[in-house]
Amino acid sequence: MTLALRSPDGCPALVLNADFRPLSYFPLSLWSWQDTLKAVFLDRVDVVAQYDTKVRSANFEMRLPSVVSLKSYVSHSRAPAFTRFNVFLRDSFTCQYCGSTARDHLTFDHVRPRCEGGRTTWENIVAACSACNIKKGGRTPQQAKMFPARSPKRPTMFELNERGRAFPPHYLHESWQDFLYWDCELEP
Repeated sequence: MTLALRSPDGCPALVLNADFRPLSYFPLSLWSWQDTLKAVFLDRVDVVAQYDTKVRSANFEMRLPSVVSLKSYVSHSRAPAFTRFNVFLRDSFTCQYCGSTARDHLTFDHVRPRCEGGRTTWENIVAACSACNIKKGGRTPQQAKMFPARSPKRPTMFELNERGRAFPPHYLHESWQDFLYWDCELEP
Protein backbone atom coordinates (compact mmCIF):
# COMPACT_ATOMS: atom_id res chain seq x y z
CA MET A 1 0.00 0.00 0.00
CA THR A 2 1.14 3.55 -0.66
CA LEU A 3 0.32 6.61 1.36
CA ALA A 4 -1.98 9.47 0.47
CA LEU A 5 -1.91 12.98 2.04
CA ARG A 6 0.27 12.23 5.11
CA SER A 7 1.88 9.37 6.96
CA PRO A 8 -0.65 7.00 8.53
CA ASP A 9 1.68 6.47 11.51
CA GLY A 10 0.04 9.49 13.13
CA CYS A 11 -3.41 7.93 12.73
CA PRO A 12 -4.08 5.52 15.59
CA ALA A 13 -7.63 4.24 16.04
CA LEU A 14 -9.56 4.52 19.28
CA VAL A 15 -10.82 1.02 20.13
CA LEU A 16 -14.27 0.78 21.70
CA ASN A 17 -15.88 -2.23 23.26
CA ALA A 18 -19.14 -3.50 21.72
CA ASP A 19 -21.01 -1.13 24.11
CA PHE A 20 -19.13 1.84 22.55
CA ARG A 21 -17.00 2.54 25.63
CA PRO A 22 -13.20 2.53 25.35
CA LEU A 23 -11.57 -0.76 26.33
CA SER A 24 -9.39 1.25 28.70
CA TYR A 25 -8.88 4.91 29.52
CA PHE A 26 -5.34 4.84 30.88
CA PRO A 27 -3.58 3.88 28.85
CA LEU A 28 -6.15 4.79 26.24
CA SER A 29 -7.08 1.82 24.06
CA LEU A 30 -5.47 2.65 20.72
CA TRP A 31 -4.40 0.48 17.81
CA SER A 32 -1.92 1.30 15.08
CA TRP A 33 -3.36 1.83 11.61
CA GLN A 34 -1.95 -1.56 10.54
CA ASP A 35 -3.65 -3.46 13.39
CA THR A 36 -6.86 -1.55 12.76
CA LEU A 37 -6.96 -2.41 9.05
CA LYS A 38 -6.23 -6.05 9.83
CA ALA A 39 -9.19 -6.12 12.27
CA VAL A 40 -11.43 -4.45 9.66
CA PHE A 41 -10.52 -7.01 6.98
CA LEU A 42 -10.98 -9.89 9.43
CA ASP A 43 -14.43 -8.48 10.22
CA ARG A 44 -13.69 -8.17 13.96
CA VAL A 45 -14.63 -4.49 14.23
CA ASP A 46 -17.06 -1.95 12.85
CA VAL A 47 -15.68 1.38 11.61
CA VAL A 48 -17.35 4.23 13.51
CA ALA A 49 -15.32 7.25 12.30
CA GLN A 50 -12.52 7.87 9.80
CA TYR A 51 -9.55 10.16 9.20
CA ASP A 52 -9.14 12.06 5.94
CA THR A 53 -5.90 10.13 5.38
CA LYS A 54 -6.15 7.30 2.87
CA VAL A 55 -4.08 4.25 2.10
CA ARG A 56 -3.94 2.85 -1.41
CA SER A 57 -2.82 -0.22 -3.27
CA ALA A 58 -2.97 -0.92 -6.99
CA ASN A 59 -6.70 -1.70 -6.92
CA PHE A 60 -7.90 -0.51 -3.51
CA GLU A 61 -8.32 2.76 -1.60
CA MET A 62 -9.53 3.25 1.95
CA ARG A 63 -9.75 6.07 4.48
CA LEU A 64 -8.09 5.09 7.75
CA PRO A 65 -10.47 4.40 10.65
CA SER A 66 -10.13 6.79 13.62
CA VAL A 67 -12.69 4.98 15.82
CA VAL A 68 -13.62 1.30 15.71
CA SER A 69 -15.90 -0.81 17.89
CA LEU A 70 -15.42 -4.49 18.59
CA LYS A 71 -18.15 -6.77 17.26
CA SER A 72 -18.06 -8.94 20.39
CA TYR A 73 -18.11 -7.57 23.92
CA VAL A 74 -14.98 -7.94 26.07
CA SER A 75 -15.90 -8.40 29.72
CA HIS A 76 -14.16 -6.21 32.29
CA SER A 77 -14.92 -8.63 35.09
CA ARG A 78 -11.43 -10.10 35.04
CA ALA A 79 -9.02 -9.01 37.76
CA PRO A 80 -6.47 -6.40 36.70
CA ALA A 81 -2.83 -7.40 36.44
CA PHE A 82 -0.71 -6.61 39.47
CA THR A 83 1.83 -4.22 37.93
CA ARG A 84 3.72 -1.17 39.15
CA PHE A 85 1.75 1.00 36.72
CA ASN A 86 -1.62 -0.32 37.95
CA VAL A 87 -0.60 0.25 41.60
CA PHE A 88 0.29 3.85 40.71
CA LEU A 89 -2.99 4.23 38.81
CA ARG A 90 -5.01 2.79 41.70
CA ASP A 91 -3.32 5.34 43.99
CA SER A 92 -3.80 8.19 41.46
CA PHE A 93 -0.04 8.61 40.97
CA THR A 94 0.11 10.08 44.48
CA CYS A 95 2.35 9.21 47.43
CA GLN A 96 0.05 7.62 49.98
CA TYR A 97 2.10 9.03 52.86
CA CYS A 98 2.70 12.71 52.02
CA GLY A 99 0.39 13.31 49.04
CA SER A 100 3.17 14.26 46.60
CA THR A 101 2.24 13.95 42.94
CA ALA A 102 5.83 14.05 41.60
CA ARG A 103 5.61 11.05 39.26
CA ASP A 104 9.38 10.93 38.69
CA HIS A 105 9.92 10.08 42.35
CA LEU A 106 7.21 7.43 42.80
CA THR A 107 8.17 4.00 44.05
CA PHE A 108 6.10 1.41 45.81
CA ASP A 109 6.19 0.56 49.49
CA HIS A 110 5.32 -2.59 51.40
CA VAL A 111 2.95 -1.39 54.14
CA ARG A 112 3.88 -4.41 56.22
CA PRO A 113 7.62 -4.74 55.52
CA ARG A 114 8.93 -7.85 53.80
CA CYS A 115 11.32 -8.41 56.70
CA GLU A 116 8.21 -8.90 58.87
CA GLY A 117 6.50 -11.26 56.44
CA GLY A 118 4.79 -8.64 54.25
CA ARG A 119 4.03 -9.90 50.76
CA THR A 120 4.08 -8.14 47.41
CA THR A 121 0.31 -8.07 46.84
CA TRP A 122 -2.41 -5.52 46.07
CA GLU A 123 -3.33 -5.51 49.78
CA ASN A 124 0.19 -4.67 51.00
CA ILE A 125 1.64 -2.30 48.38
CA VAL A 126 1.06 1.46 48.09
CA ALA A 127 2.57 4.18 45.91
CA ALA A 128 5.15 6.19 47.83
CA CYS A 129 7.61 8.92 46.92
CA SER A 130 11.28 8.04 47.35
CA ALA A 131 11.65 10.31 50.39
CA CYS A 132 8.73 8.71 52.27
CA ASN A 133 9.83 5.20 51.28
CA ILE A 134 13.31 5.84 52.71
CA LYS A 135 11.88 7.57 55.80
CA LYS A 136 9.54 4.65 56.55
CA GLY A 137 12.25 2.09 55.83
CA GLY A 138 11.61 -1.45 57.02
CA ARG A 139 9.17 -0.42 59.73
CA THR A 140 5.44 -0.89 60.12
CA PRO A 141 3.17 2.16 59.83
CA GLN A 142 2.76 2.13 63.62
CA GLN A 143 6.50 2.05 64.23
CA ALA A 144 7.20 4.80 61.67
CA LYS A 145 4.05 6.77 62.56
CA MET A 146 3.35 6.94 58.81
CA PHE A 147 -0.04 5.69 57.66
CA PRO A 148 -1.21 5.42 54.04
CA ALA A 149 -4.01 7.81 53.07
CA ARG A 150 -6.00 4.84 51.71
CA SER A 151 -5.73 1.25 52.76
CA PRO A 152 -4.40 -0.78 49.85
CA LYS A 153 -6.84 -3.16 48.19
CA ARG A 154 -7.26 -5.02 44.93
CA PRO A 155 -9.05 -2.73 42.44
CA THR A 156 -11.51 -3.87 39.81
CA MET A 157 -10.97 -3.14 36.13
CA PHE A 158 -13.87 -0.70 36.37
CA GLU A 159 -12.14 1.21 39.20
CA LEU A 160 -8.86 1.41 37.26
CA ASN A 161 -10.67 2.65 34.15
CA GLU A 162 -12.48 5.29 36.19
CA ARG A 163 -9.16 6.40 37.72
CA GLY A 164 -7.60 6.53 34.27
CA ARG A 165 -10.23 8.96 33.05
CA ALA A 166 -8.63 11.60 35.28
CA PHE A 167 -5.43 11.41 33.21
CA PRO A 168 -6.34 12.28 29.61
CA PRO A 169 -3.74 11.46 26.95
CA HIS A 170 -1.68 14.19 25.32
CA TYR A 171 -3.29 13.60 21.92
CA LEU A 172 -7.02 13.37 21.32
CA HIS A 173 -8.47 13.34 17.82
CA GLU A 174 -11.76 15.23 17.54
CA SER A 175 -13.57 12.07 16.39
CA TRP A 176 -12.76 10.47 19.76
CA GLN A 177 -14.42 13.12 21.96
CA ASP A 178 -17.94 11.68 21.86
CA PHE A 179 -16.69 8.31 23.12
CA LEU A 180 -14.38 9.39 25.94
CA TYR A 181 -16.54 11.59 28.12
CA TRP A 182 -19.98 9.97 28.33
CA ASP A 183 -20.81 11.32 31.77
CA CYS A 184 -19.93 14.95 31.01
CA GLU A 185 -22.71 17.48 31.16
CA LEU A 186 -23.97 18.34 27.71
CA GLU A 187 -24.23 21.91 26.51
CA PRO A 188 -27.80 23.11 25.80
